Amino acid sequence: MISVSNLSKTYDSGFQALKSVNLEISRGEIFALLGPNGAGKTTLISTICGIVNPTSGTVTVDGFDIIKDYRQARNKIGLVPQELTNNAFETVHDTVSFTRGLWGKPANPALVDKILDDLSLLDKKKNMIMTLSGGMKRRVLIAKALSHEPEVLFLDEPTAGVDVELRKDMWALVRRLRESGVTIILTTHYIEEAEEMADRVGVISNGEIILVEDKKALMRKLGKKQLTLHMTNPLTQIPAALANFDLALAGDGRDLVYTYDTQAERTGITSLLKELSTAGLKFRDLNTKQSSLEEIFVSLVKDRK
Repeated sequence: MISVSNLSKTYDSGFQALKSVNLEISRGEIFALLGPNGAGKTTLISTICGIVNPTSGTVTVDGFDIIKDYRQARNKIGLVPQELTNNAFETVHDTVSFTRGLWGKPANPALVDKILDDLSLLDKKKNMIMTLSGGMKRRVLIAKALSHEPEVLFLDEPTAGVDVELRKDMWALVRRLRESGVTIILTTHYIEEAEEMADRVGVISNGEIILVEDKKALMRKLGKKQLTLHMTNPLTQIPAALANFDLALAGDGRDLVYTYDTQAERTGITSLLKELSTAGLKFRDLNTKQSSLEEIFVSLVKDRK
């Protein structure tokens, strides 16, 4: 659905925001773009949407070049920006209807009502934007982006400043949109958002895409597991007999934490438990924990610095 080839962007100041970015996004998938502040996320989105002109490279949306076929390409796209830019003195229904008209679409009050209903805004349709909460205003931005029935939806930090309950409502809406065939590209600082929703994850750092991977495959490939042994008696240090294991003490010595690679042929757990028994160390309980997408992301970005 989206093809980005050798895309670079250098601003007049000389700052290179994007460096030969290549990216393919399939029709109907949810793609999460992660990266620290200043990594190039918003520049990449703005360039794909035709808001920022690239220095070099090409972008196509459903086969239409974003520069040569601007109108056709841009008509495919809905964009929800980070900033709240609604007209404060318009009603919710009027601002969404007006945005639809800007795209040359015929008036369709029933469709606008359905979009507002999906976003839990229907009871606010006659309210002026200025009377809404920050979370509701963000929902209005999504409604405006959906007003011309786009096939691609960009969500740039869509749940920034939104409470947990509204965030979960938006996740549900995004899933319904995907089920209807809409391709969704999400940038977020909330790693759990990507972990919850995305099919694939891309990581951008210093203007370069450093990884694109299926989310589950990424977590299997790069994820570590931790086995935590809750000791019967606290330890002051890790015994010399266990020096060959990747161990750490936690909880004032009451927890012995073993980190291991889930993809290794052998995890080493059996050997660890045997050595514990030989050393006369007893534990009362144990549990395992898979590393989160956030931990993987932080590790990837740190390695690139």
